[in-house]
Amino acid sequence: MNANRRTFIKTLSAASALTAAGGLQTALGNAPAYIPNLKRVSPNDKIRIATIGMGIQGNYDTKAALRNPDVELVAVADLYDGRLQTAKTAFQNPDLFTTRDFREVLARPDVDAVLVVTPDHWHDHITIAALKAGKHVYCEKPMVQHINEGKPVIDAWRKSGKTMQVGSQRISSAAFQEAKRLVQAGDIGQINYIESNNDRFNAIGAWNYSVPPDASLTTLDWDRFLGDAPKRPFDAKRFFRWRNYKDYGTGVAGDLFVHLITGVHFVTNSLGPTRIFSSGNLAYWKDGRDVPDVMTSVMDYPKTDEHEAFQMVLRVNFANAGKISNVTRIIGNEGQIEFSEDNLILTKKKLPLAPGYGNYDSYFTFTPEVQEEFRKQYDAQYPPEARVAEPAKEVRFDAPKDDDAHAKHFGDFFKNVRDGSQGTIEDPVFGFRAAAPVLACNESYFKQKVIRWDPVTMTQHDTVAGSKAPARPVAMKGKRA
Repeated sequence: MNANRRTFIKTLSAASALTAAGGLQTALGNAPAYIPNLKRVSPNDKIRIATIGMGIQGNYDTKAALRNPDVELVAVADLYDGRLQTAKTAFQNPDLFTTRDFREVLARPDVDAVLVVTPDHWHDHITIAALKAGKHVYCEKPMVQHINEGKPVIDAWRKSGKTMQVGSQRISSAAFQEAKRLVQAGDIGQINYIESNNDRFNAIGAWNYSVPPDASLTTLDWDRFLGDAPKRPFDAKRFFRWRNYKDYGTGVAGDLFVHLITGVHFVTNSLGPTRIFSSGNLAYWKDGRDVPDVMTSVMDYPKTDEHEAFQMVLRVNFANAGKISNVTRIIGNEGQIEFSEDNLILTKKKLPLAPGYGNYDSYFTFTPEVQEEFRKQYDAQYPPEARVAEPAKEVRFDAPKDDDAHAKHFGDFFKNVRDGSQGTIEDPVFGFRAAAPVLACNESYFKQKVIRWDPVTMTQHDTVAGSKAPARPVAMKGKRA
């Protein structure tokens, strides 16, 4: 940990430790100290939310949250003034409380829950501060920017007693839930391979978001944006296109792979891989970014009580000028599921018991006498019914037209808030087990090495000569930790 990060965390921790008493000020300036909001939400009350980070996803998340009944937006925080002004119009509330300082949001007693939709390097800091302030937290994926930040977030969540949901909403879709049902029912047999890709071919898809002409040190808070990231002169592109830089984001893995891994873990009940390796390069978008635009990652998932060992291969190509067909395929020895957020296709195809002989086979190399003896033995071992495969079957599932995975994901969060429960569909343990492998993908890419991970203990293992591999994970049914 560098000195800059130690100083930042020490200062933030000191601020969160203060209580709001009279005119007491925080260690970070003139903002009020945190006021823990320990009030339990009544099932009949509105849940009052505040969004921290009103960029693209912050707006989409807020709108999805508000599609749930009895939810009210009472405050927003963002570091760019234009977004604060726009929020009042977008959410039709000229009196909406707005601030550049997220601590002012956490200090408000009328805020029950916060949506943390900031650049990745702020996720852990704001989440922990919010939990300590007594707020329920919905944190966008990936839950953390670095692997060593995961357990502190989990610890803060457990100690707080508050509800927390990580925001990879696809697993709340009808298609993903149907895929889970089919896999758990054994409809594709034993899984052995999973592949998923998410290619793009446009500038906005490659994160070159529009930069407002009025971006300046006057209209936005550059120093607060940097936080514990390396200090550097103002650069509007870094602020509005932060995903392009590893100082603030997590690259294609943290933006896209995390959705795919979250979905696979949900469908298969897997805890995660034990070995991760990535390769790729910066092939096209050489615009100053320092993360790859082409990446392939290979992950080895071990056998557990829930599934057989399988391999997963994930790919992103931001310069795919060919035919783009983004899909996830879960392949077993009796079929496959090909699915997206809105639909899936189950293909059943089972091999006959008899292997067959002839054609491109060694049978023709036998002498006639040996061929005759082979046929006798074959006929005795495999009766006619053992030589015919079941007809291939294809079943398509289309999600209902009104299926709203984003709103449903928030619905699960709000239900648990009302129930006083920590058992969301994507709690911090689940969220970290999805985030850690994608962060390992980045580490593997930049360090050009295999990363070993223990998904049970959620611990990274450095590979050294003569060291023992981590023990084989055994998933406990019905438990995530």
